[in-house]
Amino acid sequence: MPDTITIIDDRTGKKVTVPIEGGVFPASAVRELDPSLYIYDPAYMQTAACKSAITYLDGDAGILRYRGYPIEQLAEKSTYLEVAYLLLNGELPNKSQLEKWTHDVTHHTFIHENMRKRFVDGFHYDAHPMGMFVSSVAALGTFYDDAKDIQSKESRDKQILRLIAKSPTLAAMAYRFSVGLPFQYPDNNLSFPANFLNMMWKVGEYEIDPRLERAMDVLFILHADHEQNCGTTAMRVVGSSHADPYTSAAAAASALYGPLHGGANEAVVRMLEDIGSIDNVPAFIDDVKSGTGSRLMGFGHRVYKNYDPRATIIKKTAYDVFEVTGKNPLLDIALKLEETALNDSYFVDRKLYPNVDFYSGLIYQALGFPVAMFTVLFAIPRTVGWLAHWQELLNDKEQKISRPRQWYTGVDPRDYVPVTSR
Repeated sequence: MPDTITIIDDRTGKKVTVPIEGGVFPASAVRELDPSLYIYDPAYMQTAACKSAITYLDGDAGILRYRGYPIEQLAEKSTYLEVAYLLLNGELPNKSQLEKWTHDVTHHTFIHENMRKRFVDGFHYDAHPMGMFVSSVAALGTFYDDAKDIQSKESRDKQILRLIAKSPTLAAMAYRFSVGLPFQYPDNNLSFPANFLNMMWKVGEYEIDPRLERAMDVLFILHADHEQNCGTTAMRVVGSSHADPYTSAAAAASALYGPLHGGANEAVVRMLEDIGSIDNVPAFIDDVKSGTGSRLMGFGHRVYKNYDPRATIIKKTAYDVFEVTGKNPLLDIALKLEETALNDSYFVDRKLYPNVDFYSGLIYQALGFPVAMFTVLFAIPRTVGWLAHWQELLNDKEQKISRPRQWYTGVDPRDYVPVTSR
C-alpha cells in the first residue's frame, strides 16, 4: 500500500488524498481542499520550502552529510576547496579537476584596488568587521558588469568562483582595517586556509604552523553548509527575486550577523568568561536549571536532538590547536561544564547536547581571533553553501519568487476619521 495522507475538511466534508514521499506531503493538498485555506507555521518549523540534494541532516541520529559523504570522513580526509567543489558540483573532483579548481580559486583572491582604497576607507575607524564584510560583499558585485546575468551558466560560474575566492580577502581586509593594520595582499603560493591566516596576521616575518593551517581548513569544512538555516533561507529568498549573487550573499551574511544565528560561539566564550572558574560550574548549572537565571550557551540546537557530529570533530581539533598555541584557559571550564551537563538528567531529558559552537570559539581565541571576528569566520566557508543553494534554486523549475502568506489578525474595515475628530 502506498504511503499517503488523507485530509478532511470538517466544514464541507471534502477530502483529499496525496502521497507522502520522504516524510513530506505537498501543500497542494490544502489548496485542493480550499484555495483560501493556509497553514500557520511560525518560523517554518514544519515546512519544506524546497527540494535539495546538497546536505542531509538527521538531527535525531546526529548525522550530517554533504552530497552523501559523512562529515566525519570529509573533515578527516578532505580539504575545504575539495568540499566546496563537491557542494557545488555534486561529486568530488578527480585530480585534474581539483588542480584546476584550486588554481582558479587561488588566482581570483585579489580585489579591485578601488574597493580597498576608497570603499573600505569610508568606514568609521571602529566599524564592526562583520558589518564591513556584509557591505563589502554587496559592493563587490558592482565591480562586475556580468554579475546580473544570472541566466548564463558561464556568468554564474564566474561569480561563484569570485565570491569563494575573495571572501577571505574581504574578511582579512575588514579585520586589519578595524585594528589599523595595513592591507596584506593574497599570496598565490599558499593554500586557501594558509593564505587567509597570512592575510590576517602577517606583519614582517610570519610562518604558518601546518597544524593551525589544517585546523582552519577543518573549521571551514564543518561550516560550509548546514541545510536550510536562517542564512541559507535568506540567500534563497533574495535569490528567488533573481538578484545577483553578491546581493543575495550579503543578505545571507546579514542573517548570519544576528546573535541567534552566527553569534552563538561568541556567546559561549562570554559565558565561560563569566563563569570564571571550574569551582563555579555547579552553581552556574543550578542557576540555569532554575529557569530564571543564566542560559547555557553552546548546548542544544534547533535541528539536532542528539550530539552535533561537528562538535565531536571540533573538540578533537581544539586539542590539536592547543598543542601549538598552548591551552586556552577557558578549556577546563568548558570540559567541566560539558561533563556536568551530560550527567544531569535535566539536560539529557531535554536533549541538550554540545553543538558546533561550544568549542569553536575556544579555537578561534587560541588562533588569535578577536570575538568580533567569529561571525566573519563563519561567513567565509558558508559562502560556498549559500552559493550551492542559490545555484540549485535557479535550476529548480518548481521555484518561484518567495512569497509566504500571512494570517491577518488586524481590525475589521473602518472609515477614515479626520484628525480634528480623533
